[in-house]
Amino acid sequence: MNRQVLNSCILFIVAIFLQVLIFKRINLSFGDFDYFHFIIFPIIIISLPLKTPRSLVIIIGFLSGICIDMFYDSPGIHASAAVFVAFIRPIILRFLEPYEGYKIDLNPTLKNMGFNWYLPYISSMLFIYMFFYFSVEAFSFVYYFDILMRTIFSFIASVIILLIYEIIASARS
Repeated sequence: MNRQVLNSCILFIVAIFLQVLIFKRINLSFGDFDYFHFIIFPIIIISLPLKTPRSLVIIIGFLSGICIDMFYDSPGIHASAAVFVAFIRPIILRFLEPYEGYKIDLNPTLKNMGFNWYLPYISSMLFIYMFFYFSVEAFSFVYYFDILMRTIFSFIASVIILLIYEIIASARS
């Protein structure tokens, strides 16, 4: 258990720093086409151990989101999206639960759960995060096309980055 806590703390710090120092500065815009945003820090919530209490997941989601909000100058938008994803995480885990159930002491990673389980899990969590985030950012469904385009393109870019991270992490250990 202590190793899982240490790994989660290290992932928290590394993900925040990567998001703020690297991915915030990447600007893939082609004229007016400004729909690519790399948002990788939700991996903190996604990778928490399965037996983590829901209240602790929500607190960690809030803390990670508020840390990102401080650097992005977005007053609570990332925090609200992270709390929402942390809140619905058990629902998604229940929906994707294998027939034989979960091994309760595992972290939901590519290595532990396999590609066929991990891809729908990370995809649903990130898509929900992105859609919620861009909807709150626009604060109006008048911009539904922009919300949808930013959600789709940012989702694809972020999933690719996180899958590369998971493949490297699973090959390393």
